[in-house]
Amino acid sequence: MDTKKKIGIMGGTFDPIHLGHLILGEKSYEQLSLSSVLFMPAGHPPHKQHREGRASDRQRVEMVRLAIADNPHFELSLREMNEDGFTYTYRTLEGMKAEDPEAEYYFILGADSLLAFDSWMKPERIAAACTVVAAVRNNTSTDMLEKELDRLRRKYNSSFIRLDTENIDVSSHMLREWAGEGRSLKYYLPDSVIDYIRKEGIYAGL
Repeated sequence: MDTKKKIGIMGGTFDPIHLGHLILGEKSYEQLSLSSVLFMPAGHPPHKQHREGRASDRQRVEMVRLAIADNPHFELSLREMNEDGFTYTYRTLEGMKAEDPEAEYYFILGADSLLAFDSWMKPERIAAACTVVAAVRNNTSTDMLEKELDRLRRKYNSSFIRLDTENIDVSSHMLREWAGEGRSLKYYLPDSVIDYIRKEGIYAGL
């Protein structure tokens, strides 16, 4: 029996976290037989600066905490939130591997992020430290995703796999706009997160 820990990592700004993120985490847990899934809010991602009118770090963390509270195999990780300066995925993964070299890490992302993988900082080191797991998203077809996964496998000589899940066409950007317009977010976010956004006045007036 394989007792090795298999840890999924859901990174992102989570501004706000929505049901698409949660479904992706749950499907990864189920299909890959993961031990747990870490939801890891990014502290200062270099590709997402100029965040005026967005949720604060404290608010983003609290939204994640509320969203995953009722799932025993989801965990909140503040690893990147506590770093100084820009946060880079390769450094996060290498640090985790150094602390627990026996664990297997699965970095979970959407197809849009996968298509930009070559432009990330040190992509070869990311690929060496984990299995990259990608899901169809928005206008990316399954065929296009498979071709990109195959190209990345050959380029980095590493494991890139497709998650077998439905296309969930929802984005944090869209939900921020809806919140600013006073439109309903119900069924796109957990009710606890909707209540928190309303109480804190996040995204109002965008």
